[in-house]
Amino acid sequence: MKSLRTRDIARMGLLAAAAVVLFVFESLAPRPLPWMKLGLGNLPVVLGLSLYGPSAALVISLLKLFLGGLLSGAWAGPSFFIGGVAGLCSWLVMAIAWKWGRSYFSEVGLSVWGALTHQVSQLAVAYIYIGQIALFSLLPLALLSALLSGILIGLLAYWVRARWSGERFFKSEFEGS
Repeated sequence: MKSLRTRDIARMGLLAAAAVVLFVFESLAPRPLPWMKLGLGNLPVVLGLSLYGPSAALVISLLKLFLGGLLSGAWAGPSFFIGGVAGLCSWLVMAIAWKWGRSYFSEVGLSVWGALTHQVSQLAVAYIYIGQIALFSLLPLALLSALLSGILIGLLAYWVRARWSGERFFKSEFEGS
């Protein structure tokens, strides 16, 4: 990571805190299927990647994983392990896409790559954990939910980054007249 200003460090701390709060909040919310979540805790990770790069996104992701696991009561359980490995795989793919495809992928693209990787990794680790090949019958539904949640989280990240940096992309037609 390059030399950071105090303001940037404070912002990364806010992103990490937001990631933990969103992760815990989402763990308490009802889900359509036990493994299906929107992934709101990944919004600060995508923002951290977009604003500060892969190292910051990794720190935010790890803090979300460990502190969120402690606060939600899932620390060191099977879902913690499966979700943690999937989260790290997701970060790795997003970091690679950010490094080599920055000109091709916005926050939406990075988020979709991360969500798809997370779902596939989660099923693969769950298969290793319990040894049931039937888990992969969930792959189409998992990929569809990942695509939808990845797009939504990416759009939210794009909007927050634009607002945070002061960009105006929803200008009124009456401005400047």
